Amino acid sequence: MTAGKATIGTVNAVEEDASWWLNENVRATGLFLLSLVLFLIFWEVGANMKWFAKGMPTASETLKELWWWSTHPFFDNGPNDLGIGWNLLISLRRVAVGYTLASLIAVPLGILIGISPIAYKAFNPYVQLLKPVSPLAWLPLGLYIFRDSEVTGVFIILISSIWPTLTNTAFGVANVNPEYLDVSKTLGASRLRTIFKIIIPAALPNIVSGLRISMGISWLVIVAAEMLLGTGLGYFIWNEWNNLYIPNILVAIFIIGLVGLILDSVFAALEKIVEFGRKT
Repeated sequence: MTAGKATIGTVNAVEEDASWWLNENVRATGLFLLSLVLFLIFWEVGANMKWFAKGMPTASETLKELWWWSTHPFFDNGPNDLGIGWNLLISLRRVAVGYTLASLIAVPLGILIGISPIAYKAFNPYVQLLKPVSPLAWLPLGLYIFRDSEVTGVFIILISSIWPTLTNTAFGVANVNPEYLDVSKTLGASRLRTIFKIIIPAALPNIVSGLRISMGISWLVIVAAEMLLGTGLGYFIWNEWNNLYIPNILVAIFIIGLVGLILDSVFAALEKIVEFGRKT
């Protein structure tokens, strides 16, 4: 009987936790929808009443444009008149290539800096010197060196996104529990085996956090860089500004934010998986 009561009590506790979680998410969703509706109403009324800058579109006009671009994303009327879907794919391609190259450089270099005090002292001046430089400062240099907008875009992504992954990786490696390393030495594990079996798994949460930050920076930077590169979402915004058509600029901003949210959510889920795997 006692065991049965304990089991029932456990089940009830789990159900209460699930109910609390469900209620919290329902309340959060309701609050989000309410705030969104209020924002759209304020925007619509404010634009109609001329509370904002002259020419500011209404919420309904912007939503109509969003619907049109969402249902006609892949038309091609020449390089200066592409559907927003093509521009999005161009931006994602540049980010994917530049981000991948940055990660392939940053993770091994971060591991080296983290495990070697000599490497840390040798490379840290480069990190501290180059990390604060604005990505746009590299743009004219990239165009001059490569003479190619595509390669320049990839270069800007690489040079901008490498630092968070590198520093987070180095920090995670340098702060691995010394007891793990002592056990590895006691068991006679080689240096390479220790790195792959002990150091990298222990530092993996920091590495993934760095990769997440770098992805956010990559997506942030490419839009600004593309305003001078000729294609992509950044160029789409610049082109619509030249046409003085603000609704399309707002549509592009919404799509940029939505894609950024999706990318960040993927890495947030990966962080949870890594943390869960580490605890188990």
